Order: sequence, then C-alpha cells, then structure tokens
Amino acid sequence: MMTLDFEEPIIEIEKQIDALENGSEADRYADEIAQLQATRDQVLSKTYAALTPWQTVKVARHPNRPQSLDYIRLLCRDFCELRGDRHFGDDHAIVTGFGRIGSMKALIVGHNKGRTTPEKIKCNFGCAHPEGYRKALLKMRLAEKYGLPIVSFIDTPGAYPGVGSEQRGQAEAIAVNLREMSRLRTPIVSVVIGEGGSGGALGIGVGDRVAMLEHAWYSVISPEGCAAILWKEANEQTNELAARSLALTARNNLENGLIDDIIMEPSGGAHRDPAQTARRMETWILDQLGELSRLKPETLVRRRFDKFRQIGAVTTRIIDPESAD
Repeated sequence: MMTLDFEEPIIEIEKQIDALENGSEADRYADEIAQLQATRDQVLSKTYAALTPWQTVKVARHPNRPQSLDYIRLLCRDFCELRGDRHFGDDHAIVTGFGRIGSMKALIVGHNKGRTTPEKIKCNFGCAHPEGYRKALLKMRLAEKYGLPIVSFIDTPGAYPGVGSEQRGQAEAIAVNLREMSRLRTPIVSVVIGEGGSGGALGIGVGDRVAMLEHAWYSVISPEGCAAILWKEANEQTNELAARSLALTARNNLENGLIDDIIMEPSGGAHRDPAQTARRMETWILDQLGELSRLKPETLVRRRFDKFRQIGAVTTRIIDPESAD
C-alpha cells in the first residue's frame, strides 16, 4: 500500500506489529502486539481527524482508494453494464448499468479512473469525453422510462479538455446533462466518492440528494489549477493555500449547502476498509431512495430544481443610516 507522507508514524507502528506477528514467538508477544495495535488505532484516528484540506485531497487520490467499479462489485447484485452513446462511441471513463442495491433496482452511473497504467490510459484517468456524458444521459432516460432510480458515483479531476472533446461538444454535453437531469422524473442520489472536479463532476451530479465521503473533495477547480492561476506556481505551499481557500472538503461543502450529507469513512480512510465504506454508503443510498420513492415525480422535479437554484443565493439587507445604532 502506498504511504502518504503524514501516515509515516502509523506505518512505522504497523511494521513493528507485522514483525512481532510474523515472528517465531508471536504468542509470547501477544500483549505487546495488542498494545501496539491500540496505539496504531489511536494515532490513526487522531491523524485523520486533523487532516488539512490539501491532505484530504491526497487521501481522495490514494491509488488504493475504492473506485466506482469497486463499489459496484461490493454494493450491487446482477449488475449489467450498458455501453455507448449511439452518436460517437463508448467512453470508458464513465460506467453505466442496471443492478440491485439491497432490494432496490437502480441505474448506476459512475466515473472510472482505472487501476493499472493501461486501464488508466483506456479510461483517460477518469476524465470523461462528451460521449461519456451523452452515454450517461441516454441511460438515465432509460431509467426514467422504466421508473427506476439513479445512483451516481462521482470521482473525477474534471472533464477532459482536449481538442477532440471540444470539437465533439464537451461543454454542450455537460450543459445538456445539467438541464436534463434537473427534470428527470425519477429519484437521483449522488455520492462524491473521491474527487469532485468542476463540471466534470456536475455532469452526473445533479441529484435530489448529494453526499460526500468524509475524505473526498468537491470544488470548481483542483488546488493545483487554482495555485497555478493565483500564484503562477503549483507546489506544496501554494497547493495547501489553494485547498484552504477553495473550501473543498466534505465539511466545507456541507456548511455551504452544496451537499446534503457526509458519509463517514472507517478510521484511516476508505482505502483501509472498502467493505465497511460500501456498507455505510449502501445504508445511506437505501435510506434516501426510500424517502424519495414516496414523492410524486412532479414534486421530485420541483424540489430538485429549487435545490440547485438556491445554491449561491445571497440575501442583502439595507440598513437606514438614521435608524442604525
């Protein structure tokens, strides 16, 4: 497992635990092992409770962090993938398909980053092309037709900005998704499971309920992109400043009204216990879909539209100088 710089003290303790557990006299050191494990858990909990925004971004990008396909395998039964946008081709950066989450049938849509180098190249590192967003919308309309809810997993640094994507209508494809998702007559729940970068995230993220995993990030731009614009250089110092300024953590987004819930991760992040993270996500998803399924389609659409229209709304109050204290 890759080690993040702030995890080094934890890794040192785990090395000691492994040495004792794999030694020839492991039973003799049972008390020492238990004590080291308790210390490890305490340090791990304390470290992750005090992550800076930039450290949170690093956790969200951890190579072992569960991705959409991992959660589909952990959450879904009878998953049947659907490919292609019927216009240009199939974009591997977005996965769509029908499956069962618990007792509920649903359409699952998620960004796909890939694990190995060939997979990452094939998936364009999770940066979707316009055909990916058109594929997602095509399948969402199919879900609406059959009265099935939509579950989306958001995990992208942003939509792909290359020449080919722009020629095929990248901005238009995302804009159409925003418009059409806002009026789909079926429940939509979205979870930011890792990175939530700008329009690339919003392209499948217009949901009735939106949640973030505890150590995910969601923002209009990445810290590096922001740092390069404001300070003309992206390094550890400017990235940290940018991450703080962007208010991109789950807690920041909840306080600013951009999301509805935070799904807590196991101690040490989702990459340390994907199965437990998936169980917590499943509970949240089923709870939300259970509530939303009781609403009439027109009520769903109205509430969803109002929800996103109210984001960023500002109320001003004019005070009469003569009446002011």
